[in-house]
Amino acid sequence: MKRSFTALVALILAAACAPQEQQPANDLKVLISVDMEGIAGAVHSEEMGRTGKDYDLFRVIMTEEANAAIEGALAAGATDILVRDAHGSARNILPDLLRREALLLRDWSGGPLGMVEGIDETFHAVVFVGYHAKAGTPDAILQHTMTGRVADISINGISMPEAGINALIAGEFGVPVVFVAGDQAICDESWEILGDVVCVATKQGIGDERSAALSLHPEVAQEKIRDGVERAIRARGEYSPYRLEPPYTMVLQLRTLEHVERAATYPGAVRTGEMELTYTSDDLMEVITAFAEMR
Repeated sequence: MKRSFTALVALILAAACAPQEQQPANDLKVLISVDMEGIAGAVHSEEMGRTGKDYDLFRVIMTEEANAAIEGALAAGATDILVRDAHGSARNILPDLLRREALLLRDWSGGPLGMVEGIDETFHAVVFVGYHAKAGTPDAILQHTMTGRVADISINGISMPEAGINALIAGEFGVPVVFVAGDQAICDESWEILGDVVCVATKQGIGDERSAALSLHPEVAQEKIRDGVERAIRARGEYSPYRLEPPYTMVLQLRTLEHVERAATYPGAVRTGEMELTYTSDDLMEVITAFAEMR
C-alpha cells in the first residue's frame, strides 16, 4: 500500500520523537525552516556555498541556530519537530551535530512546498531561522528572493520576502508562523506582513547594494533564538495562519529579458510590462507552482 509523503513524515516523526510507544494526546508538532543568509556573522555570498573557504564554519553556525530553535521548541512542550534545511542545495545542516529529538529533511523533492516541505495540517507552529530580506531591501544582508533573477514578487499587491511566501504556504494548511530569526531587515518585513510575531535580529545591515553587518556573537544569537522560540510556541494561540483572499494575483518582476521571455511561455502567464509577468488563480498552490517554474 502506498503512503503519501506527509503520512510517511508523520510516521517517522512519531517514531523518532515520541518518548513512549504511543504518541501523547496533547502532541505539539513544530516545523523549523532553516535558511543560511540570516544566521549570525554571515555577510558574504562566499560563505554561503560549498566553494567558499568559510562555508564549513557557517554550516556549523547554521546547525547550532537550528539546535537553539529545537531546544526552544522542546522547552515549550514540542513532541514532534521537523527541521527543513532550506538553503541552496538543502544539504547544509550537519546531521551528526543536529539535536537527536528532531527529524531532518534534506535536499529538494521538486514539489511546490519548497522551503516548508513536510508541512501539513497536523502541525501547530512554524519557525523560520536564518531568514533574510527580499530583493532590493536597503540595509539588508544578502537580500534576494529565491533566486538572483527575481527583482520582486507580489501577491494581491503585497511584495513578498521568502518568509511571506512560505507563511502563505503554511497558512494553506492552517498553520501559523510564530517566530522569525535573521537580520533586522527581515524582522521589519515579517512584522509588516505577519504582524507581531516573535523575531530575533541576529545582525544589522549597513548599506544598500552590499551590506556590512553588525552582528551578535553566535552564542548570544543562539540564546535569543532559544528563548524566543520557546516564548513564541507557548503563545501560539495568539497567532493566526497567514492567508489572503482569492483570487490570487502574482506580479513577478525579473531582471533580464531572457528570463522574462522564457517565463512568459508558462501556461497562464501574461506579460504586463517589459520585465513583468502576471499570473492569477483561485488556487494559491497553483500560483506558488507558477512562481517556482517562472523564476
